[in-house]
Amino acid sequence: MADKMNMGVRRVLVSFMGLGVVFLIIILVNVLLSFANVRWDVTEEKIYSLSKGSKKILERITVPVTISFFFNRSSRNLPTDLKLYVRRVEEFLAEYEHAARGKVRVQKYDPRPDSDEEDWAQKYGLRPLQLGTGDRMYCGLVFTAADQEDIIPFLDPAREELLEYDITRSIYRVQSPKKKIIGIISTLPVFGEATSRQWQGASAPWLFVSELKKSYDVRQIGLFADKIDPDIDLLIIVHPKNLNQKLQYAIDQFVLSGKNALVFVDPFCLSDQSQGQRNLIQPSKSSLKTLFRAWGIRMDASKVVADLDQPTTLRSRGNRVVQSPLWISARDDTFASKEIITSKLEKMLFPVAGALQKSPQSPYSFTPLVRTSKNAALFDSFKTSLGPEAIRREFRAAPEPFTLIAQVRGKFKTAFPAGPPYKKNSLAKQIKEAKKESTIIIVADADMLADRFYVQKRRVLGFVLTKMFNDNLNFVANACEMLTGGDELISIRSRGRFERPFTTVIALQRRAQQRWLAKEQELARQVEATNKKLRELEQQKDPSQKLIISPEQEREIARFREKKQRIKKELKEVRKNLRADIECLGRTLKAINIFAMPFCVSMAGLLLAWHRHRRMKRP
Repeated sequence: MADKMNMGVRRVLVSFMGLGVVFLIIILVNVLLSFANVRWDVTEEKIYSLSKGSKKILERITVPVTISFFFNRSSRNLPTDLKLYVRRVEEFLAEYEHAARGKVRVQKYDPRPDSDEEDWAQKYGLRPLQLGTGDRMYCGLVFTAADQEDIIPFLDPAREELLEYDITRSIYRVQSPKKKIIGIISTLPVFGEATSRQWQGASAPWLFVSELKKSYDVRQIGLFADKIDPDIDLLIIVHPKNLNQKLQYAIDQFVLSGKNALVFVDPFCLSDQSQGQRNLIQPSKSSLKTLFRAWGIRMDASKVVADLDQPTTLRSRGNRVVQSPLWISARDDTFASKEIITSKLEKMLFPVAGALQKSPQSPYSFTPLVRTSKNAALFDSFKTSLGPEAIRREFRAAPEPFTLIAQVRGKFKTAFPAGPPYKKNSLAKQIKEAKKESTIIIVADADMLADRFYVQKRRVLGFVLTKMFNDNLNFVANACEMLTGGDELISIRSRGRFERPFTTVIALQRRAQQRWLAKEQELARQVEATNKKLRELEQQKDPSQKLIISPEQEREIARFREKKQRIKKELKEVRKNLRADIECLGRTLKAINIFAMPFCVSMAGLLLAWHRHRRMKRP
């Protein structure tokens, strides 16, 4: 009896010792893993991992970089969402340390009130966020390498999608202190000041200019310049409305010298509020016919593009929500997936754009970067004032998609073969033909650069926070980086998004819109046929009966009203079926989310039990 009791006690002791050993092993494994930088990014586009562009820049670091992270982690009044965001920032910085293999070092500081760390943060120019409790909170980065310095004054959670780009750009800048130079020619007030006598007053610079100034030396080129500084690396031309021949000649010679250009033309510029252009029936339009002819490009400045498959939701003057096919929300396969500028972009907005074509005899390469869908058509620009319904009624799809953004490359010839377009002899010798290739990117819309078409701004505690809702600014940055020679940063900026569109619902809405359009066109045809019939009956009447409706006319009107009611009923059915399809899809997804995982776990348990049962039955 005593032996059995001793054996029981030993078994209990052995069990407890085994549990203790397992517990110690778990602790040791966790301690070891805490020192290991192991991450498994299971997202589709690896949005939590460093991109190849960042790794290439880190590999080429010649001077070690120190990243100082200032954050009030000891404060008790921090918002919970900001704490989570800071944790992700710290994890990302650890990725940089690991990938740089000792060339990047991260230092963390807690700038408490009246501390030396707070003095350092103020010295570097970091911006504190004023909390509701009266406390000031710092959350910024300082990058130093030898005598070079760069800062991110405040890490805006709304820019989380651009976090890697912001960090890598700062590392790149402290390694490459010399900035590239960008020159901008614009008839719009992109610099926040008047560019011609027509403009009244002053305004803030457009966001794309402010963003470019963070990475480049941005210079404004006057509209009456007759020469472009050869030190300029890239020329940006925005809405070149009625440019004089001297400036066009200067642009021509700049491109022929082997430099690149980014051009934004517009057949209907909504952002041009200059006097005399407020009447939408006579829209402000721009083109570079002379230069386009030399570059092998054609664009009809009197035509705009409508795309029924990629409309934009707008609120009309009557406060109605409408789908405007003239405001094109380009997405999906309309981007050139093999081109580095657009391969990672997901959505761009073109408010009333034109169409670009390659000239038939052009010897230069023509690459569409962004196109419309196959369900697109051209309209006269004055018809934009008629509204989306009128555009849909007259819509007839073209046989091929239209190009909204094109890249042209080659050794261009001058657009002025007869010499400079002014009598005075030019001191510089004219270049008739380029000796090396240049790249020109043409965008058939200038409004896409205006802030309101790609960014939402809100003021919080004295700060203006911005949130991008499409890739318009990303495209501009990508194009500038490629045309000035910095390809590595493009793959970072154009990464996947944390918010993904519900493409299935978009497809359902698109199919419903096509059915709705067919019914609207049928109704318009019925109206025209009825009016024609009524005119014929009116002509057949006796002159004395002109003011009296004949029985035939009454019957024709009654038939039309009956057809109109039938078509309206069918249109209601289209809306009803669309809502039913979306609700059915929602119920299906809800059922999958609720029951799929328990079902899978149950099936796995049953299979495991069946397997064990079979093993126990084996001799």
